[in-house]
Amino acid sequence: MNLYAVVRECNWTLRRQTWLSLGLGILATFLLAGMSWAEEDAAENGNATEEEWPKGHYPLPERGDVIGKDYVVEARQDETLIDIARANNVGYEEIRRANPDVSVWMPGEGTEVLIPGRFILPPVERKGIVINVAELRLYYYPPTREGETPRVETYPIGIGREGFDTPLGITKTTMRLKDPAWYPPRSVREEAAARGETAPAVVPPGPDNPLGRHAILLDIPGYLIHGTNQPDGVGMRASRGCVRMFPEDIESIFDRVPVGMQVHLINQPIKAGWDGDTPYVQVYEALGEQETGMANLMETLAMLQRDDDEPATALNYEMLRELLENPSGEVIALTPAPEPEPEPEEEEESLLWRELAV
Repeated sequence: MNLYAVVRECNWTLRRQTWLSLGLGILATFLLAGMSWAEEDAAENGNATEEEWPKGHYPLPERGDVIGKDYVVEARQDETLIDIARANNVGYEEIRRANPDVSVWMPGEGTEVLIPGRFILPPVERKGIVINVAELRLYYYPPTREGETPRVETYPIGIGREGFDTPLGITKTTMRLKDPAWYPPRSVREEAAARGETAPAVVPPGPDNPLGRHAILLDIPGYLIHGTNQPDGVGMRASRGCVRMFPEDIESIFDRVPVGMQVHLINQPIKAGWDGDTPYVQVYEALGEQETGMANLMETLAMLQRDDDEPATALNYEMLRELLENPSGEVIALTPAPEPEPEPEEEEESLLWRELAV
């Protein structure tokens, strides 16, 4: 074989190896993409196991009312408590209640942080979107096709601050807006005028827009569920009545919430329900003029009523009273405390000593 033939053969071999490597690389890319798409589709359609679902997504209990679980994470050196809350699907007030002794701005590397990830579903119809302003949380019950696992998704929210209460009642979604413009309401213009400033007539889409990149309008004039350019306010009473969500949270539901979906806004500081045969209660600070008392006690007991053919369960009324007086947001079992073991009677003890002496 002459030199030209050798070179030609080498070049052909090199080209074959190159095309083979390129082909294998493309095939591997498609396989990995396919796996990723399959995982996303499984999580989106409720076909994945609970461990594979995104944070805040849970199978809907067939019987019972409790979802999720509490767990502990370790803080990294550069994380704030607010960063940890956002990464774990909880809001500001939730993370502060669960970790009262941890610094908000400098938890410290390796500090254990409790994530309050267990919830009792609100005591209303499990349909559409349910917003419980008392616990600063939204529950979304997405429609499911036949064969899919019914599920619920829950997200922390920000609501209206004092004087700008978020309205209550049953309404519906009317429109979805991506990259919305913000038209400051009269209250904003009046506050700006009081400071000697002029509020803009409109704030275009962009980093200065308080609505973020996604907004879902409600059939209540002037009220929306929207993202935010100030995510630290999620989990607080900080808005002018609208419902704020983390930008990534509203983006995840934006395309899946149809126009006309029911939205039920409630103020339910006390939730009670069952997990198996165990009764649980979850109590939050009451908003506004609400107070705890006999009416709250009776309402909680009514939530724990079961079918007549099920055996009655003894409740820990002392613990319930304590929770109503000192709300913590924790999911607490109401089973009675175990009875203390009886102490031996003095006569039996005296008889034993006499027998030993003999």
